[in-house]
Amino acid sequence: MEIKPIKSEEDYQVALARLYELFHALPGTLENDEANILSLLVGDYEDQHYPIEPPDPIEAIRIRMEEMNLRQKDLIDAVGGKNRVSEILNRKRKLTIEMIRNLSGRLNISVEVLVKDYELIR
Repeated sequence: MEIKPIKSEEDYQVALARLYELFHALPGTLENDEANILSLLVGDYEDQHYPIEPPDPIEAIRIRMEEMNLRQKDLIDAVGGKNRVSEILNRKRKLTIEMIRNLSGRLNISVEVLVKDYELIR
């Protein structure tokens, strides 16, 4: 097992190829240990070079609605009416502090995600 830091795109590709080879390594084997260490190195490299931005508030709401199998009408109590839910989800109206509090609790989305600014569509 020869493991070294991933310093370049070439190192990254080599590490990914090796990780693919080790994908089905059995627990408790040296190959499994190598795969665990490589996955940490690959993850660190990806975090630094290919960061994934968190979704904006409306995307986060839509994602959670899909995960929870909710429809727009299920958010009426949190947002304040059928039309208001539609306006929010179609980016015609901004979320208010009260909506953010309600949606955070209802959808289990952190307030930090919901207070981010986003563009309205006029």
